[in-house]
Amino acid sequence: MTLMQKFLGASAALALSAGAALADPALIFDLGGKFDKSFNEAAFNGAKRWAEETGGEFFEIELQSEAQREQALRRFAESGANPVITTGFAFADPVSVVAPDYPDTKFVNIDGWMPEVPANVQLIGFQEHQGSYLVGMMAAMASESGTVGFIGGMDIPLIRHFGCGFAQGVKAVNPDATVIANMTGTTPSAWNDPVKGSELTKAQISQGADVVYAAAGGTGVGVLQTAADENILSIGVDSNQNYLHPGKVLTSMLKRVDVAVYDSMKAGAAMETGGFTTLGLAEEGVGYALDEHNASLVSDDMKTAVDTAREQIISGDLEVVAYYANDSCPALDF
Repeated sequence: MTLMQKFLGASAALALSAGAALADPALIFDLGGKFDKSFNEAAFNGAKRWAEETGGEFFEIELQSEAQREQALRRFAESGANPVITTGFAFADPVSVVAPDYPDTKFVNIDGWMPEVPANVQLIGFQEHQGSYLVGMMAAMASESGTVGFIGGMDIPLIRHFGCGFAQGVKAVNPDATVIANMTGTTPSAWNDPVKGSELTKAQISQGADVVYAAAGGTGVGVLQTAADENILSIGVDSNQNYLHPGKVLTSMLKRVDVAVYDSMKAGAAMETGGFTTLGLAEEGVGYALDEHNASLVSDDMKTAVDTAREQIISGDLEVVAYYANDSCPALDF
């Protein structure tokens, strides 16, 4: 069972159930909502799993504007919620401001970065470039035109990190392949614009792309839909999106936000803080999805090649260059 809490406006009061335990965790979703079929929904699935397994309850809120970030953090902390878990890089600054005011509350930020991590904050990040490399290999092996596409959400280093890993995987299979990359926008609205996602997909198809990878939150729903309508393949992200268009989604790059949320809630107020946790292929924090919805699209050769690369990356025999290394990509110009 969850305790659904929503803001009706930037100044609306957050009504907390009087029967809620003081140590109930709280989960604050980023813009786009918990049913974005991607990043936020993965977070919700992790919280739901924790609640089902433990019988516990958690507070949750879907923000309606940027202005509500700090307000939500303070209201949950003041209510006694612990830990307070936030999803998305945009929460890093508000958490760094709020956390020192509530030293007895543990805060978690997934995907953010801080130059100095407060003692009661834990940052959780992912090696998205590793998982993206694998689906890039799959895209190149599935492509008949030799041209594939990448559609990102908000143009930030994190999303370029996805695109860079993807392009390296594509080029590893086909050095002559063309990778077209577009970003949806430069503001948070880029995460929830399926119409723009559809337009960008059509534009990439007109340039020859026959496989398109979306790393764009809710915007990706429009990418996957248009790819299916235009009879090309797509690649989902964060959550397993294969089921959205069976036989048309080549795979999904899994980013186990659900695991990060589940583990944080399981640790509760006793969780370790004051540092940074990174989850990659070795920790099963990223990967690719294979199920009944895409089994016919993934050949044995494709699976063997990708699984071999996965083991090489884990062992250190294969290095996937991170965009963060020097804010550039060896395989793609953004």
